[in-house]
Amino acid sequence: MDSSILIIVLSLSVLISYGFDLFSSRFKTPAVLLLLLLGMLTRQATQYFDVQVPYVNAILPTLGTLGLILIVLEGGLDLELHADRLSVLRRTLLASLLAIIGGTLLMAGMLYLLLNDSFYHCLIAALPFSIISSTVTVQRVDQLSGGQREYAVYESAFASILGIMAYNFLLLSRDSVLSAVWLFTRDTFFMAFISLICCFLLLYLIGRINHRIKFLPIISVLFLVYALAEINHLSSLLLILIFGLFLNNTELFIRGRLSMILKNDLFEKELDQLKNLTAEGSFVVRTFFYLILGYAAIPHELVDVDALVVSALFVLIIIGWRWVTLRLTYWGASGALLWVAPRGLITILLYLNIPEDLRLQGFREGIPLLVVVLLYLVVMTGVVGSRKVKE
Repeated sequence: MDSSILIIVLSLSVLISYGFDLFSSRFKTPAVLLLLLLGMLTRQATQYFDVQVPYVNAILPTLGTLGLILIVLEGGLDLELHADRLSVLRRTLLASLLAIIGGTLLMAGMLYLLLNDSFYHCLIAALPFSIISSTVTVQRVDQLSGGQREYAVYESAFASILGIMAYNFLLLSRDSVLSAVWLFTRDTFFMAFISLICCFLLLYLIGRINHRIKFLPIISVLFLVYALAEINHLSSLLLILIFGLFLNNTELFIRGRLSMILKNDLFEKELDQLKNLTAEGSFVVRTFFYLILGYAAIPHELVDVDALVVSALFVLIIIGWRWVTLRLTYWGASGALLWVAPRGLITILLYLNIPEDLRLQGFREGIPLLVVVLLYLVVMTGVVGSRKVKE
């Protein structure tokens, strides 16, 4: 493909995605659905004009991983660990754990009854669908009340980390659960220690680098450490979350003379710049991820009767179990919060990364995308419907 054509395509993709985002905020239509639809239409157009788009299946997981890192970093940079928020932190942490454990067991049990494969394979297949999408949650919180908004943001941030950690634990427990517990505990503490060292080092660099290019090298270091930890099957996202929390709550960790060494007078301004860079980078990566995901989707897999039935059952389980978790952890009328249970990038990425020998036999390939689309529709209609009832 000619370089000028490629530049035009990439630029138009970002501009169209930005337009979708503005349209979404105005008419309450999920921008992700529009990006998926655009990707599907692009596939039909390329097939009609006999244009080949190479490396689609190789690019998709890479974009998903980059987007996941930026989303978790963005979430960490938004979380504030103040004493007056300890209650909501505890409740949202519990809600995330209940959602992942209970949702995974319920969906795995359903798959076990339907497909009669090993329950372990069913757990691996079901886990990605129990993780709420922090990206879509953040986009929809403006339609929630103050308490509901705070609850949804914290819950989705915790869900991303806990979901990845649970997924890694399941992979480790392939041979022995006891061995998996030991390896998981050891690796988590080791990763937390490495994360703290990286936090102090990177904070020192932020205060000392005077070059006009400052944050891209720091984010590149995070990507590098993440990749090295991922190769060694460590809880690499823990590093990203701890770094984000550390920077946004330095007053809790950095005090006295240490604050004079590691921070400068421009720290707050530079932190805002890092937040903006992370948000815009996350937006660009998500744009191309969902476009390529829509392009890679095979239409006949999305209209398969079995896939539609299983997807609808998954949605019912997710909403039903969410009602239970909210009753246990949310103080007050849940209202629209019940319907804010979207699935997105993490669900797709974890499903794509399931090893071939652990794939569930008979599980339709179109189910992940169908669940994502159906839950987007549930969020859209449920939240709007709750607002009308309230009014």
